[in-house]
Amino acid sequence: MIQSMTGYGKSVFQLPNKKITVEIKSLNSKNLDLNVRVPSAYREKELDLRKKIAASLTRGKVDFNLYVELTGEATSTQVNESVVLQYMKQLARINDGDPIELMKMAIKMPDALTTERDEIDESEFNSILSAVEEALDSINTYRTDEGKSLENDFLMRGENIASLLDRVMELDQERIANVKERLRRAIGELKETVDENRFEQELIYYLEKYDITEEQVRLKTHLDYFSEALQSKTSNGKKLGFISQEIGREINTIGSKANYAPMQQLVVQMKDELEKIKEQALNVL
Repeated sequence: MIQSMTGYGKSVFQLPNKKITVEIKSLNSKNLDLNVRVPSAYREKELDLRKKIAASLTRGKVDFNLYVELTGEATSTQVNESVVLQYMKQLARINDGDPIELMKMAIKMPDALTTERDEIDESEFNSILSAVEEALDSINTYRTDEGKSLENDFLMRGENIASLLDRVMELDQERIANVKERLRRAIGELKETVDENRFEQELIYYLEKYDITEEQVRLKTHLDYFSEALQSKTSNGKKLGFISQEIGREINTIGSKANYAPMQQLVVQMKDELEKIKEQALNVL
């Protein structure tokens, strides 16, 4: 079963004095491109978080965000009173203004506020890890659901290509007759006597160059292989991309050999369906 690389997962939980929010977003990418944003207090745990995320999300452009909101009375930020008072004295010497206004200015100065760095509580971090697991489960469920939609679209477009191929083969005899007629008409316009046996031999050689039987067989094989790959236990977008390239090669060859407008119109439709498959395959994990 295929999975999309596009996904979203979120988990929120409440501690006695903190609200923790874990958010994960992902888009398509050739490899794993992981961007982790955590508060500075949790920076030492970033490597552990990266390993956990990478083990679950093997590909995609992934943005991980950890938000911490203080909800209790405790805070690690304190007013640096001595620094604020010193600023106020300096400002008062410049302009003898209202003390409240001086305080408003002083509190915005460098080092007016200090933040004490607390050690990370292990039980708190274990709760965060549980939230990360929940968010990862959520985003993987999202990716699986998106994968089902992609799979249905792939199957539909593969069936469309197969149906167009059948119509191409229905036109094949008509195409051959048309080519023969054009050649005979061209020979007739030369007003020269033609050896009928030699003409038939040359015609057979000419038509063999435009035979599309092998391309038809290979194209059907590639379409079947693509459908089998969709049912694989593991999602492999790169494999689907490779098969799509082979499908495109056969379609292009049929188009170059067609030499018949109604058949070439069908080939254009096949190419259009394949382009949509290739575009969607880029988003498969």
